[in-house]
Amino acid sequence: MPVESVHLPLPDDASTDSDELVRLFDLQRRAFSANPMPVAAQRLQWLDSLCQLLSDERQALIDAISADFSHRSADETLLAELMPSLHNIHYARRHLKKWMRPSRRHVGMAFQPASAKVMYQPLGVVGVIVPWNYPLYLAIGPMVGALAAGNRVMLKLSESTPATGELLKRLFARAFPEDLVAVVLGEADTGVAFSRLPFDHLLFTGATSIGRHVMRAAAENLTPVTLELGGKSPAIVAHDVPMKDAAERIAFGKTLNAGQTCVAPDYVLVPKDRVDEFVEAYKKAVTGFYPTLADNPDYTAIINPRHVARLNNYLADATSKGARVISLYPHSQGRRLPFSLLLDVGDDMLVMQDEIFGPLLPVVPYERIEQAFDYINQRPRPLALYYFGYNKAEQKRVLEQTHSGGACLNDTLLHVAQDDLPFGGVGPSGMGQYHGHEGFLTFSKAKGVFIKQRFNAARLIYPPYGKAIQKLIHRLFVR
Repeated sequence: MPVESVHLPLPDDASTDSDELVRLFDLQRRAFSANPMPVAAQRLQWLDSLCQLLSDERQALIDAISADFSHRSADETLLAELMPSLHNIHYARRHLKKWMRPSRRHVGMAFQPASAKVMYQPLGVVGVIVPWNYPLYLAIGPMVGALAAGNRVMLKLSESTPATGELLKRLFARAFPEDLVAVVLGEADTGVAFSRLPFDHLLFTGATSIGRHVMRAAAENLTPVTLELGGKSPAIVAHDVPMKDAAERIAFGKTLNAGQTCVAPDYVLVPKDRVDEFVEAYKKAVTGFYPTLADNPDYTAIINPRHVARLNNYLADATSKGARVISLYPHSQGRRLPFSLLLDVGDDMLVMQDEIFGPLLPVVPYERIEQAFDYINQRPRPLALYYFGYNKAEQKRVLEQTHSGGACLNDTLLHVAQDDLPFGGVGPSGMGQYHGHEGFLTFSKAKGVFIKQRFNAARLIYPPYGKAIQKLIHRLFVR
């Protein structure tokens, strides 16, 4: 990409400093042009600096995230943000040199003597739009893949997590030059302007509705995108699984971060004759995790009043349309909403149309497992799918007869924490993937290289064409 300045179109009411966005982008693009293939030692140094920063500042990060949520469980921040971020860095460090190594490819006999390889080049400047629900992990994950691949990175932090954004801006400025890593803060108009920059790759995590706008903006620059969008991730409870096993693991996936997780179980499909059994087992599991809500340091609040109102609207809408709401606690505690089950739900309810992103769990009964498959397959493809049952033949059917970005058998969420598994959606739940080696590949150009030295056997097929070329082509067709 040439290094002249970018001309950035902005909405008329944009309050962001467009000149600053352009300055940062041009600065990173020029730095990349000066060093388009950083060596492994330099990339490892970047990852080491990031690792040291997270280790040194973990309490400050815990405090900032908690301030943004009004209360975020410190242990949840450690378990769901800091620990997987550090594992991600360690995994990339161990495998980086292997990932960078060109891979040899086959050359057919007709093209000998020659060789071929694939080399992995950095793309350039990578943009990352970070959501509010895991503001650290969902900044660090893409950043690790982009830096491991040798890129420059610009991060747009969510306006809903201002304390975390300000802290990361200060910390990254201390650890990295801004021509390598830059943090952008601002409201929605800043996000619009950010998505219009001509990045070499843009990764967005957030709502499907916003993802459409991001992709449209990126298309103006032919910028490739990775979209992590979420959706309504189902859990299936089998006819014969011990209900305690299923309910406890579903409860963990639903209660972490108060359900504000893109891969949280969004609804659960339960055999019709086991619904009451599931309700009791789920109640017992959740109240065992959180005996009380008031002043419980383990229970995370809803991010802001707007989302509290959204979730309460879901409950009111469902109740007005005939749903039966079973609240597991007597009262709300400010922004700590009680966990609730919703029975007798229908497709006309908002809670069954939108991604819930909170502590509400609809229960959908089924009679035969094929009905559960049909229910899932008739709806947009989810980011995750969870199945609970120990019959291996049925496990195989679930994986083969449904589509989702990822899946767990007899667990929830934890596929995301596996560094050697790709993470990404499908259809309305996203496109592209990252994490581990797939992250390195996403932020690299796999460039095919064909190599020939002095001797040139291809002269046999140069014009003027005659009997030799006809004989060669004839031999190809009669095989």
